[in-house]
Amino acid sequence: MAWNWKALENFPLLLYILAAKTLILCLAFAGVKMYQSKKLEAKLKQEREAAKLKKETEKKEE
Repeated sequence: MAWNWKALENFPLLLYILAAKTLILCLAFAGVKMYQSKKLEAKLKQEREAAKLKKETEKKEE
């Protein structure tokens, strides 16, 4: 059985490409998660401020 050793010459390059692609995907997912968490945090902050304002207006009415 004869092996095609020429095909293995590009193997390290393929590994580097795979590692780079994996790193890029991981960074992209981390960026999306950070964006989502900041968006959710801003929404919660806005809801808290609205509730606080509502509570203050109710106090003033009493």
